[in-house]
Amino acid sequence: MPITPTAPTPGTSRAPQAGGAAPELPATMTALVVLEPNRFEIREVPVPVPGPGEVLARVRAVSICGTDAHLVRGDYPGFWPPSFPFTPGHEWAGDIVALGPGTDLYGWRIGDRVAGTSHDACGVCQKCVEGRYNLCESYGVMELHRQYGHNFPGADATYVLHGVKAVFRLPDGLSYAEGAVIDPASIALHVANRAGVRPGDVVAVTGAGAIGLLAGDAALVRGAARVLILEANPVRLAKAAQMGFETVDSRSGDPAAEVRARTGGLGADIVLECAGVPATVQLALAMLRRGGRCAAVGIPTKGVDIDMQRLVLDELELVGSRASAGEMRQVMPLVEQGRIRVRDVTTHHFALSDYGLALSTFHDPTSGAIKIIIEP
Repeated sequence: MPITPTAPTPGTSRAPQAGGAAPELPATMTALVVLEPNRFEIREVPVPVPGPGEVLARVRAVSICGTDAHLVRGDYPGFWPPSFPFTPGHEWAGDIVALGPGTDLYGWRIGDRVAGTSHDACGVCQKCVEGRYNLCESYGVMELHRQYGHNFPGADATYVLHGVKAVFRLPDGLSYAEGAVIDPASIALHVANRAGVRPGDVVAVTGAGAIGLLAGDAALVRGAARVLILEANPVRLAKAAQMGFETVDSRSGDPAAEVRARTGGLGADIVLECAGVPATVQLALAMLRRGGRCAAVGIPTKGVDIDMQRLVLDELELVGSRASAGEMRQVMPLVEQGRIRVRDVTTHHFALSDYGLALSTFHDPTSGAIKIIIEP
């Protein structure tokens, strides 16, 4: 079904002034509004007002995530988003322009450069106390846990509202465009952490999208001896090779057999499943060494058949990896040092008014698009 952007609608409402806000903030802002699956428009909406523990930021760059594309298509009905209309976007960077009550106590000031992440968890449930706030047991209760751009309005707009737990200082050495890829970089580091990559491991990665390529870098950061990237798209496969990874064309022959052939018949110690389709999940398990572990960050939109006999008899491990849990801070110096290469996976820039073209480019397998940056 074609995606139908419609003409902008002029805004007429006014938003109240936020406490601590710069006096020149406008009453309305431009935002991407998904009206229903596969239909969106760029329209004027009220500028949100930060409440206690919240900041308002001017969005300078926001990247398109695969989840955004699924959300626009309506692939997660009633969950992401809970209802339409809705504004997506959760990988962003910008400047704080207004402070809600009490946020100055955390050290935030107007003008601070920040990068945002999606999970704003309760902070007090058992999982949050253990540091696994991405698994917050209050998820979905808006007063306790919001996931920006998923179940609460996101950053595909001129301004975005975030709780202080979901913003991180952007180092001066990183641009806003690089800052907009910090969140996916943290997700890539989290999946490598969940996989438990150890020095000397052979790691295979399914999918050469932004998460897959950055996960390859994260595996190297954790000490992997070799990283093999499996991909069907020839443009993305070439990008993986250009970045120095071993590549396997998953269109030709049996890619699992190819991985085994390159590893002395044993298979990969670790697989990072970053494509999120049933075939790649099956492929990931097929090319694991005995006792190997697969960490999956891609989310298939339909069921997956798993070879349970091999899973049991070879003691394979399949673990999920959701967003990140503390890696935002950890990944920033790695990006600054060029060890996790967000600049290499950034391929296109568009204005927010051209979101329809940006999304079409994202879906076009011949475009070479990996990470697309929107600049509101």
